[in-house]
Amino acid sequence: MHTPSRTELPLTSSSAGCGCCSTDKGTAAGAEAAGVEFAVEDLTCGGCVASVEKAVKAVEGVDTATVELVSGGVSRLVVSGPADPSAVRAAVTSAGYSLTR
Repeated sequence: MHTPSRTELPLTSSSAGCGCCSTDKGTAAGAEAAGVEFAVEDLTCGGCVASVEKAVKAVEGVDTATVELVSGGVSRLVVSGPADPSAVRAAVTSAGYSLTR
């Protein structure tokens, strides 16, 4: 019995990982998985990120909320799901931060 080495495993073009560890099973959620992007100002640390993510995840219709921190700059918030963008804006504001767009 031949066990393929790591270099012999097939790779896929999935954004969820390589062919051996991908969680993408071809679901129809591909368009929503990309999410809607927002720019957030004034985030400076992991605590700020956690506050924004927690507030946004509590919004009805939000499946996921992920912040890419740019300390001292404009950070990126990616939200997936059918949530109302104005509700996302309100959640970020209630957490003490603001969206630039």
